[in-house]
Amino acid sequence: MVEANGTLIKMEGVKKVFLTDEVETHALEEIHLEIRKGEYISIAGPSGCGKSTLLSILGLLDSPTDGNYLLNAQPVAKLTISERTRIRNREIGFIFQAFNLIGDLTVYENVELPLTYRGTSAAERKQKVQQALERVGMAHRLRHYPSAVNSSAWPWRARWSVTR
Repeated sequence: MVEANGTLIKMEGVKKVFLTDEVETHALEEIHLEIRKGEYISIAGPSGCGKSTLLSILGLLDSPTDGNYLLNAQPVAKLTISERTRIRNREIGFIFQAFNLIGDLTVYENVELPLTYRGTSAAERKQKVQQALERVGMAHRLRHYPSAVNSSAWPWRARWSVTR
């Protein structure tokens, strides 16, 4: 459910503190963020400024130490691990800079894999994978393995998206 004003993500006063060997590291301090449906944002900054920590929280891989995070107008603080996993599978997509593809699978099979886990039928998977590869200009590489595709040819590398 998207808020009436179209807000998909809302953070208010989010903090993240890591405790290690009596050392307190403040990775995030008072983050206020609102992302609406259809918006594209980028997160930039120097090494160690908290970008990865913020993305881990946004993607439900980690939780804030303090503050509120609403995803689709729902608080995420009390979501179970299985609920977080389901949301990541259906609503949040990560594409890592090192893209972490499975080397023994073809481009087609790497794109198809999340749809298989989701329980999508074979016919629908085929259609969706073909459409996705066409959209990013990779349909001609569907039978190639990741090692055979120059990393600069992967047009989506280093992007992060929330879909709804």
